[in-house]
Amino acid sequence: MHRRTAAAAALLALLAAPAVAQAPDTVFLDELTWTEVRELIDNGTTTVIVATAGTEQNGPHMVLGKHKFIVSYAAEQIARRLGNALVAPVITYVPEGSVDPPSGHMRYAGAITLPQEHFMALLEFTARSLAVHGFTDIVFIGDSGGNQRGMSDVSEMLNSEWANGSTRVHFVGDYYSDNGVNDWLISQGETRESIGSHAGSRDTSQLMFIAPQHIRDDKRAPGGGFEDSGVSGDPSRASAEYGEKGIELKIETALRQINELIGAR
Repeated sequence: MHRRTAAAAALLALLAAPAVAQAPDTVFLDELTWTEVRELIDNGTTTVIVATAGTEQNGPHMVLGKHKFIVSYAAEQIARRLGNALVAPVITYVPEGSVDPPSGHMRYAGAITLPQEHFMALLEFTARSLAVHGFTDIVFIGDSGGNQRGMSDVSEMLNSEWANGSTRVHFVGDYYSDNGVNDWLISQGETRESIGSHAGSRDTSQLMFIAPQHIRDDKRAPGGGFEDSGVSGDPSRASAEYGEKGIELKIETALRQINELIGAR
């Protein structure tokens, strides 16, 4: 009886003991504690990705956060493959047109815009904050068009200021503009018209691969199905297979440019 009582007491003590916390398997900065981030930086995780994504219309078939979902996935994959990188919270407030009168994507319900100078200030102080903590390679990647110039300008400004220091900002423009996705789609039988420039087969395919729940299949139609739908291209031709290949090309392109930029330091 005594032995059983002792064993029960030992089991209760074990159950009451605090569990040993394990750092989560994540590369997202906001999913870590500050002490976990400090330890990672001390152990060589000194690259951080700052991803930007427009909150904008994507036709009647695709959610306003399309760019956020795509770039979050891509940034995670890039960070994991680099092996020494984290991903800052995605910036989803970017230039999308004027407010008064509404222009660009601001003509459609739900879009959110930030004037260029405010977007650049947001980028600047994001980078300055990360540099304070010991990140030495700050990578700007944008999944939409209106944020490219601001990222380029801020990276040039900070690199000029920090020329004698150890921190650099790298604008990875090839991820968005020179990734080979359109050429590959054409090799598969698509046309410039079906690919389109916004919310067509290319863009829809990429979100279909990552988050198909954010596609309204019954709304996918050439040109969006009606005049001024916001769609350029034919989302009815989209497929998850197209999307998987397209995102992989973007990831590979970004990794190549990041390694070139960091290697050239």
